[in-house]
Amino acid sequence: MHNGFIQCKILYICFYQYSRRGGVELKAFIMKLERIFVLMFPLSYEPVLNRRCVIMKVMDFTTEKYLEAQRQSAAAIMILLPKNISSVPHDNVQSFMVSESEALLKETLMPVYVVPEDEQLLYMYEEVKQAAATRTSSIFIRGERIKRIYGCTFTFYCKEAGKIQHLRFGVLPGTGEDAPTIVITAHYDSFGLAPWLSYGADSNGSGVTILLELARLFQKLYSSPSTRPPYNLMFSLTGGGKYNFLGTKRWIEENLDHAESSLLHDNVAFVLCLDTLANSDKLYMHVSRPPKQDTPIQSFIQQMEEVVSSRFPWVKVGLVHKKINLVESTVAWEHERYSLRRIPSFTLSHLEDPKSELRGSILDTMSQVDFRKLKRNGIIIAEALARYMYNLSDKGSPKDVQVFKGQLDFQDGRMSNLMSFLTSVPRASQLLDKEPSHILLVNSLEHEFKRYLQQVHRHAFRQDKRDPDITFFDQMDQPIVMYRVKPAAFDLFLGGCIAAYLGIVYYAIQNFGYLYTKLKAAVKSKHQ
Repeated sequence: MHNGFIQCKILYICFYQYSRRGGVELKAFIMKLERIFVLMFPLSYEPVLNRRCVIMKVMDFTTEKYLEAQRQSAAAIMILLPKNISSVPHDNVQSFMVSESEALLKETLMPVYVVPEDEQLLYMYEEVKQAAATRTSSIFIRGERIKRIYGCTFTFYCKEAGKIQHLRFGVLPGTGEDAPTIVITAHYDSFGLAPWLSYGADSNGSGVTILLELARLFQKLYSSPSTRPPYNLMFSLTGGGKYNFLGTKRWIEENLDHAESSLLHDNVAFVLCLDTLANSDKLYMHVSRPPKQDTPIQSFIQQMEEVVSSRFPWVKVGLVHKKINLVESTVAWEHERYSLRRIPSFTLSHLEDPKSELRGSILDTMSQVDFRKLKRNGIIIAEALARYMYNLSDKGSPKDVQVFKGQLDFQDGRMSNLMSFLTSVPRASQLLDKEPSHILLVNSLEHEFKRYLQQVHRHAFRQDKRDPDITFFDQMDQPIVMYRVKPAAFDLFLGGCIAAYLGIVYYAIQNFGYLYTKLKAAVKSKHQ
């Protein structure tokens, strides 16, 4: 109210001065109006973002610009996401992923909208960009005097305090009554700046794809008593992986603390966690403590190194040791959930840094997947597992022996179809039980398990509403409505016209007698 009063007062003084002078030159009048316009609309000349919506493309989004908008209390940020991510240069993709991960770590009340590009949005963007071009050379578009973009009213509310975390597992029983168990696990949910646009191709669609292919191949080996190894092979798909691996945590607690009999209670050789395996010529084994000699993990690592050296010598294999910090509230990798319960485990990934931006980005799409490297990593894991379970090294088998070939080979078409299906819908945890397409995805994963595995179980864990670990909010996907409005200068011009019209009418009423006399005299003289 105070600002509006000041603006009206300035406008009144201006017209009052002109009315007393009896008229001024048009140029001076325009200059006076321009000075008033600067006072009334400083955003047209100064880089102030208060109550403005900042619009930018993926290539323009940086942490510095995000923090600047937050510091100036911008109303919102709208990021235009291209339809074809592969058309974006690799450097721009990496830069956005870094900025995205940094932005997710910072607390803010400013809404951030991610919108897929279309013709109308691009047309609007170009118009705003041209309008701002005279004020700034930066692509960091500010809400100018010509355009104002309003989104629909976004009301976020929570239907329930906690989200259901799904987990499904199946077993291939080995020979012997007390056979040790090998657990192969991967989380299947995704994460990013916008949950509805998080497809998680590499993280962790790649891990799920390799796990499902391993289940198919090893099922053929376990189907015959002559080729069945002396190990129980358990496959596990977990939810909540992007939220501190809550699904894994609840499943371990249920099997160790509440179940009287469980495969986790028995002899566990090791737990192999698959995470981000669809790219790079590097393969890292992440462990919480260095494996000792003559342990199952150390033996498996040796077998994997033999497979790599004999068949894929260009692949770099490394061991990354990271202790678990009990002070931190989150864990870096899924294997740390098992290590906390003293279960031998490790994670395989082509990423060396657990904080890599690729593990949670909306740009982690099919363009980030190299199917040849995905298949190669799957072959390395499968061959190393077979060599370990069948003890081929001690039996004198050559280092380049191939177990999985012919009918047991990895199928390119199947892996491509699995990855395409996994990335057909976003897999953010808060979406997986909302839409029919997401429910179909979850049910299809369970169907794949039942097709190749035995003792398939599906668990659903609901968080405690009184003290939830995390809280999910609804309304992740909302339409944004844009209204085309006239500039403020047009309102000023229209107000001036109305004021002039009312002034003329008022003058005519006040001097009606004089005008009537003049008009009557003019008509009389005309008739004469």
